[in-house]
Amino acid sequence: MKDFFLIFVVKLFVAAALFSCDDEDTALQPDPRPITSAAELTVSMEELVNKNDVPGFAITIVKDNTIVYQEAFGYADVQAQKPYTNQTVQHIASTSKTFVAAAVVKAIEQGYFTLETEINDILPVPVVNPKHANVAIQVKHLVTHTSGLLDNPAFYLAENYYILPGENISTPGAATLMNDLGIDQREGRSLEEFLGEYYLENGDMHSPDNFADTAPGTSWSYSNVATGLTGYLIEAATGQNFADYVKVNVLEPLGMSNSTYDISQVNRSNMAKWYLDKSTPFPLYANDSYPEGSLFTSNIDLGKYLQDMIDGSQGLSNTLFPESGYDLLFDDQLAAGTIPTDFADNHGIFWIKKDGKLQHGGNSFGVSTYLEVDPVDGSGYSLITNMDAIFDTAKYNQVASRVDQIVRRFLEAH
Repeated sequence: MKDFFLIFVVKLFVAAALFSCDDEDTALQPDPRPITSAAELTVSMEELVNKNDVPGFAITIVKDNTIVYQEAFGYADVQAQKPYTNQTVQHIASTSKTFVAAAVVKAIEQGYFTLETEINDILPVPVVNPKHANVAIQVKHLVTHTSGLLDNPAFYLAENYYILPGENISTPGAATLMNDLGIDQREGRSLEEFLGEYYLENGDMHSPDNFADTAPGTSWSYSNVATGLTGYLIEAATGQNFADYVKVNVLEPLGMSNSTYDISQVNRSNMAKWYLDKSTPFPLYANDSYPEGSLFTSNIDLGKYLQDMIDGSQGLSNTLFPESGYDLLFDDQLAAGTIPTDFADNHGIFWIKKDGKLQHGGNSFGVSTYLEVDPVDGSGYSLITNMDAIFDTAKYNQVASRVDQIVRRFLEAH
């Protein structure tokens, strides 16, 4: 379990570094030809689906602050031959963390706290790193993965994720989750209950391995559970359920009417299946620490968010917050060298900064996503797919690399 988990943590950001591929398959080699029209772009994407083991995906491309392309390919349900469309809904894994970022900035704008606020000035019960009990964890540490609160492989998968009650657990996909990862079929727990069991000294999941040996603010370690704690921090500060707070302050202002954290609110007939491979769907699952990776959305809705993030990065939007809020969202938050330099250049609030672009990827079982913003020229793109990258990283990297090549050829020709 431990070796798999360590791979899993790396893969949560695999989309942030997927653009180098040494595969000899000529279908995945760089193509120097420009793509000059949407029709040519569509042909290239259709060829990609047809030549690779891709269930389905949807893509939105923004150029000069305008959505210039928004299409879907393949299948939301391979067995039923149900097309993946721009209205198809699925969760977006760790790309959801950028919505936690937006909620943090909104709460700061509303005066609930600042980045310098100590989290125990907000939380109803103190959370400390017992190895550095006298060093306060601040909000800025949570949103830059420098809090010293770690994902413990002994608990993160098996105790956080669960197969939804009523799902068929006799399938190969269910067996993979249950036998390989120890994930059970059960009712979910509240965010507060899960975090209490994990971080509090009398909790069933409390362990020294939940905490780094380094003091808060001194080292970087990507943490899903700490992101869940950020969601709970917003609940404690605002008095609102995190999902409701995001709905009112982020989703509704952007017109993201088909986006939610609550799977029961998703029209199942419009939901993509999540695939290990094209013949093996996973059962529906969820996780207790849901703010970190469980926003359900569609290509249409995510395109609205992408465009606003691009506009905001250039000082051209005040939809979610004033210009200063977007600046705070994207400004460098870390001292040079804090984040591994081969991974990223710096951090915004949860957003990763690399080669002048703002980005975030997400991978979970049968779900892979990517979001990129270029604040220099007002471009970017989003990718949502019901393709797995956890169990076969190389395959997904090849496909995602090819998507990136196609998108860049299109943008460069325009």
